[in-house]
Amino acid sequence: MQGCIKDAPQNPEADIESVTVDPHLLTGNVFIDQINRTITLNLTNEAYDSGISPVLTLSRGASVKPASGTLIKFDGDQEIVYDVTSESGENTKQYTVKVVNIGHWDFAFQNWASHPTDKYEYPVEDDGLQLWSSGNPGVALSGVPARSDAYPTRSTTDGYLGTKAAELVTIKGTPLSELIGIRLYAGSLFLGNFNASQAMLNPLAATEFGEPYKGLPKSFTGYYKYSAGPDFINKAGQVQPGVKDKCSIYAVLFNGPDRLNATNIMNSDRIIARADLQDGSDKSSFTRFDIPFVYKQNAVISKNLMMAIVTSSSAEGDQYRGAIGSRLVVDSLRIVPLL
Repeated sequence: MQGCIKDAPQNPEADIESVTVDPHLLTGNVFIDQINRTITLNLTNEAYDSGISPVLTLSRGASVKPASGTLIKFDGDQEIVYDVTSESGENTKQYTVKVVNIGHWDFAFQNWASHPTDKYEYPVEDDGLQLWSSGNPGVALSGVPARSDAYPTRSTTDGYLGTKAAELVTIKGTPLSELIGIRLYAGSLFLGNFNASQAMLNPLAATEFGEPYKGLPKSFTGYYKYSAGPDFINKAGQVQPGVKDKCSIYAVLFNGPDRLNATNIMNSDRIIARADLQDGSDKSSFTRFDIPFVYKQNAVISKNLMMAIVTSSSAEGDQYRGAIGSRLVVDSLRIVPLL
């Protein structure tokens, strides 16, 4: 009798599974978006100026260029891309590095980009950097048409100064989403990331709020207008007579570097200060708000601070309660620092 032992098949996966950077060079955690193949780095000024040497963990047997541990520098418009090749050689992926180093806190929502496949919109800074996210990536998984106006969050030319702004609309769920009890999607816009890998398993944890913040804030200002939809429904889809939808706009300063999410943004013990819009009722024309930050007594302030700004067309949209057709437009949001 004769036998043979075959070699194990080579791994076809080509993922960057983790990115490790000296924590002294970071102002917030590293975020890997496996759906859009981006790596977001929250760097100190010194790290941005001198460059960093990330250590990459790859799929078994995969290779990457530039190699793990290579010094990468940020030269203005030059894009940094990691090219990963699977062990088998049959698959390749590109990961684009994005650097977050916020020097201003004024957001006019004049520039928007579109997802190449799903076609939802998201605001970007003048240099193309994405700081804001929404629930749109999760809605994309539910089978909406691939066009911007099918999503709850998009751009509008109905801005405060007659230019672009962010429009958030509560929309009806899809047949697929209703199978798991989601009968509506509120429009949302927030500083941070949407972790699409959690969208179906734990939707509240998918919203990762916050960007690194330096100093202490005094107030949160901006402009909004709002119209509530006609019928407020609960999670079961039942109309609640006498209940009127309202919008939600707030900012939260908290200790990082880990982000908060929709499970703890209201009650985490890491929160230092909040600025909440109290009046979420209808406003037919743009209304200015100027909300002071209220600091918690005896709050411990760490070196790694994070700021979250969260807006929604239905204040209870995170619980899938609200009114289909509710519309919120926000523009010219600003965090005013303490002098």
